Amino acid sequence: MKQLIQGLHQFQTNYFETHRDLFELLSHGQHPRVLFITCSDSRIDPSLITQTEPGEMFIIRNAGNIIPPYGASNGGEPAAVEYAIYALGINEIVVCGHYRCGAMKGLLKIDKLEEDMPAVYQWLKHAEATRRIIKEHYQDYEGDELLNGAVEENVLNQLQNLRTYPVIQSRLRSEEIRLHGWVYKIETGEVLEYSPLQKQFLPPQTQFSRGAWITPQQQARIYKGSPE
Repeated sequence: MKQLIQGLHQFQTNYFETHRDLFELLSHGQHPRVLFITCSDSRIDPSLITQTEPGEMFIIRNAGNIIPPYGASNGGEPAAVEYAIYALGINEIVVCGHYRCGAMKGLLKIDKLEEDMPAVYQWLKHAEATRRIIKEHYQDYEGDELLNGAVEENVLNQLQNLRTYPVIQSRLRSEEIRLHGWVYKIETGEVLEYSPLQKQFLPPQTQFSRGAWITPQQQARIYKGSPE
């Protein structure tokens, strides 16, 4: 706690003082343009990774960056998604997983969680589609390679879950929203984005030149592939 209190003091005397106009503006409302969905893992800092300022992203964090399908949960995630799209008018959504994810490690051995961490067990059942894909299509994988596959497949499945939300379906149809699947590599700081056209995760900056950026309607038609 001492470190946190010291941090508060530094924030108030240094950062806040040099950004006072920003916080005065933010006190009148928020207008983020990106909904950023990522893991609760303490090693992941969305604002640090993207170098964004307060007010620029609306963030949802939980174990495994999971968004339950529409109607499958009464938790905070569905409410936050609806609020971000309908009330705030956000038109870009990023689901950002990360390699070495503890939630995905748990998903691969989910039966061992039921007794010791029943709440985690129940939560990870929302990622059953990911577990099933790994079980049926990754039989030859093991170790880090297997875990990486789970991380990537889970990002894609959460994008599919987002498409079950009526407000997102409507905005996709009118090309008012775009979905992005990212994975973050902690040890290198590298971020990769899934390309529906090339069916693999690539550096986001390379996709502009490769023509991988497509319309939301095209995304809805071809975003069902798996990384190769």
